[in-house]
Amino acid sequence: MTTAALTLGCLLFVVASASAQYFELRNVNQLADAKKAQKIVIRDLHVPAGVTLDLSNLREGTTVEFIGRVTFGYKEWSGPLVKISGKRLNIMAYDYARLDGEGHRWWKGGRHPNFLKPRFFEATVDDSTIRNLYFKNPPVSCFVCNWCHNTEISRMTVDTKDAGDGRAGRAFNTDGIGLGFVKNVTVLNSYVFNQDDCFVTGGGEDMLVDNLTCEGGNGISVGSLGNGADVVRLTIRNSRVINSLTGLNIKTELHAIGLHRDVTFENIELRDIHQYGISIHGNEGPTFPSGEPSFFILDRLTMRNIRGNMVGTGGANVWIWLHPNSAQNWRWENVNVVGGKSAMFRPPLQCKGVPPHLGIRCAEK
Repeated sequence: MTTAALTLGCLLFVVASASAQYFELRNVNQLADAKKAQKIVIRDLHVPAGVTLDLSNLREGTTVEFIGRVTFGYKEWSGPLVKISGKRLNIMAYDYARLDGEGHRWWKGGRHPNFLKPRFFEATVDDSTIRNLYFKNPPVSCFVCNWCHNTEISRMTVDTKDAGDGRAGRAFNTDGIGLGFVKNVTVLNSYVFNQDDCFVTGGGEDMLVDNLTCEGGNGISVGSLGNGADVVRLTIRNSRVINSLTGLNIKTELHAIGLHRDVTFENIELRDIHQYGISIHGNEGPTFPSGEPSFFILDRLTMRNIRGNMVGTGGANVWIWLHPNSAQNWRWENVNVVGGKSAMFRPPLQCKGVPPHLGIRCAEK
């Protein structure tokens, strides 16, 4: 082989190797090639209607960077618009990047649409980081990490301000950040303005939520619990819920099977809450809020340094509606939610299953 031929062969090898390390995705038809790369850059991409931006089964150690604006065509379907899975992934966005669902196209259905709305972003990752994603106007539920392990989620933003707060009802059911059946997952330094649960988990263990700000929606929720799911060792701390229907919400379904153990809410501000400051109930379902609560163990629940106010006297500072044997080994320390006198409730709001000797003032009149 001549020296020139050898040089050309080496050059081709270097170019091929470089292309395998980096791929800029400009069309979803390029996804198969993009997944061969160690770094995928997504810049100003439009995803056609009814198509998922499918980043599942990425190579171990892949970095995904969002740059610019990612948009999606309109279709009435269940989605998701984006899904991603793999191990040791680094998923991030630049500060000016937007995942824009243009949700107003689906919000026309309000609370009871007769058509499907697509879920936005679903991740199933291990030993990974997800950071700085900005979701603009999700059609319905926004970000969920299901079956994730050893993962840090940080600096997330969910923004439905174009629809107003939850009382407007336009962007109904736009749950913000969700965790399901996870282990060792943290959510840090994030902000959600939406019209449903700000943060929600229906199952998992060893979860930490720190420095979360929720505005306009339905507060921070554990549950609805049921279908055998357990929530064990969850801490939510140093957070704020502002101008929301509910502040903190723990809910179990009627006749549910599962467990709620070692859940701690600590150092949380509830500001201008409309209906329930703290709600803990065991009768979630089609007949809520009426109906007797079902037995479900809520063991070692800690509420510590919770402070806040209700808007007007109509809402309830605290409402507990549990089976008499559900609450076990609770700690209730320095909880002070004020301003509500339960005036909006007809018939008058009652409490059940409140642990004795903790001094919990429930459904004050």
